[in-house]
Amino acid sequence: MRGHWSLDDRLERSLREVPFEVPAGSAAVTVRLGYDRSQGVIDLGCGSPGGFRGWSGGARDEYTITADWATPGYLPGALEAGTWHVWLRLHRIPPQGLDYTLEISAEAVAPPEPVASEPPHGERPPRRDIPEIDGMRWYAGDFHAHTVHSDGGLTIAELAELAHGRGLDFLAVTDHNTISHHPWLDKIDRGIALIPGQEVTTDRGHANVFGDVGWVDFRQPADSWVEHAERAGGLISINHPLGGDCAWLLPIGRRPRVAEVWSSGWWDRRWGAPLAWADAWRDDVIAIGGSDFHRPGSDGLPGAPTTWVLAEDTSTVLDGLRAGRTAVSAGPGAPLLLDMGDELLALDADGLVLVRPGGARQVIRGDRVLVPAGGGRHRLETYENEVIALCR
Repeated sequence: MRGHWSLDDRLERSLREVPFEVPAGSAAVTVRLGYDRSQGVIDLGCGSPGGFRGWSGGARDEYTITADWATPGYLPGALEAGTWHVWLRLHRIPPQGLDYTLEISAEAVAPPEPVASEPPHGERPPRRDIPEIDGMRWYAGDFHAHTVHSDGGLTIAELAELAHGRGLDFLAVTDHNTISHHPWLDKIDRGIALIPGQEVTTDRGHANVFGDVGWVDFRQPADSWVEHAERAGGLISINHPLGGDCAWLLPIGRRPRVAEVWSSGWWDRRWGAPLAWADAWRDDVIAIGGSDFHRPGSDGLPGAPTTWVLAEDTSTVLDGLRAGRTAVSAGPGAPLLLDMGDELLALDADGLVLVRPGGARQVIRGDRVLVPAGGGRHRLETYENEVIALCR
């Protein structure tokens, strides 16, 4: 199949569905997309008579779906006979338009499943000396990371091993517009809790939905994402709201409370816009951090920044997040500010400045200091106003 997409096509409707027939008895479906990547970007996905079957965005030009396995980003399962659809999102179409080809095949015999090697399992750094509070403890984690199930470079096991080696207790795996990674998370034993997530991704804003809530339809308005998360018992976070070409620009009627205030894209933390955005978004924002890790050398490493959650154990991290028991630091071993109830604990923060919600400031003297707490968000800064840690 050959075709041409124009810029007018994109402006009229960016997501297109190309139908194709799958005969009864088919064992595998393979789709190959071809176009000049130097000229634009066409995202790729799949729907079957039963609904969503996968998404890989611009990360892949080919996928295979069988009853027993599928290309990462896609869901294995019975191949229903009938009309399927190739999903094409016209992400970047130049003024002169973009030619494309589609090759679609339904095979009677499924190809063998590719075999991935397992990384060796290493040691975790020692945990920091942080006191418990009412039987709960502070756990270090990251609420934003990607794997080969979307546009990441590592398998789930490789990502979990990397995060474990950096001293994290939990990690949300948030591949773009898919849940194909969810069934694998409980099967990975790397000494770290893996939280099911998905980054609902559009041209005008991204949001993470946490929890085993089923696939969230990115084609629908943002308010429906919020309703889906709440209905299924999950949580939704607005991602990197000031993040360049993926800043939050979507209309939304009810603003989620959780927000990724600190991401690896906060390239200069003397720039106060993320904090100003959070204050303008709503007055009770639950601030979290996310590395948005894709591959080594790109974005931040897992835990850069680190989100700390006060919870009974790692299985209740989302309960702690929902309750607003969070803090954010630049990394697992970086200076830290934690809410201990009536007091704040400043760890490894000697010489930093504590900034209170009303603007009052004081210098922290010592590596383990307790100071009176107050309502609202506190932060640690350098003398140059660089944000080092957030609390509450």
